[in-house]
Amino acid sequence: MLDIQNQNDTREIPLQKVGVRGLQYPVQVLDKAHKTQQTTASVDLFVNLPHHFKGTHMSRFIEIFHSHHSNLGMKQFLLMLDEIRSKLNAERAYGVVTFPFFIEKKAPVTGEPGMMSYTCTYEGSVSENLRNFFISIEVPVTTLCPCSKAISDRGAHNQRGIVRVKLQYGGFFWIEDIISAVESSASSGVYSVLKRSDEKYVTEHAYDNPRFVEDVVREVYIALRKFPIDRPFAWFRVEAETFESIHNHNAYACTEYGIRPPSQQ
Repeated sequence: MLDIQNQNDTREIPLQKVGVRGLQYPVQVLDKAHKTQQTTASVDLFVNLPHHFKGTHMSRFIEIFHSHHSNLGMKQFLLMLDEIRSKLNAERAYGVVTFPFFIEKKAPVTGEPGMMSYTCTYEGSVSENLRNFFISIEVPVTTLCPCSKAISDRGAHNQRGIVRVKLQYGGFFWIEDIISAVESSASSGVYSVLKRSDEKYVTEHAYDNPRFVEDVVREVYIALRKFPIDRPFAWFRVEAETFESIHNHNAYACTEYGIRPPSQQ
């Protein structure tokens, strides 16, 4: 059959990215408590296209991803991109896979279990001489304002927030350990199930651990410098954003560690 994609293009315009975006697909990822867990990912996969190629073969992205979707570990992600680059005869391949990562979390006093969802993203690019891989994790937290506590006779305003961590992959680590480190750096973690005794504990725990967004970012920074023990992260970024309960704005802070490698994306 006639292969239109393989025909020459005479306009002499190379394309930095061609591929598939927004693919919804079941995947299996590593889970510290249960070895693996099933979840559903949103997938973007691309290669570069030299100026003399008319198009790429979209179905090959799906075929290759399907062969890896039941074992989408951190190392396997880069192997998948290598395979895409090779089979599509490209110089570079790129991929972004975003998925909800679920952890059963027990209430702090009653021990009632509930499921928490954390948004995770694998993001990578590979070429003959360069391999980049980043992992992003979004963690919901509670913060209590140190200033409000200091100046108020009764109580202090608190709010829910999000901590976003982006890490350059260098050695194996558990996503759950990063989430735990982030939650410990805030005034309190967030739970899906809380009875009255649990709510009392969380409220008082947050009151005893007031944090500005600046405090949260610095505490997470300190915690991440200890991960992984054998091969510490060469680069990471920490962002904290709180949805202020008494202000008409969000509070935000950000910092980075290390030198981010050159990106192909």
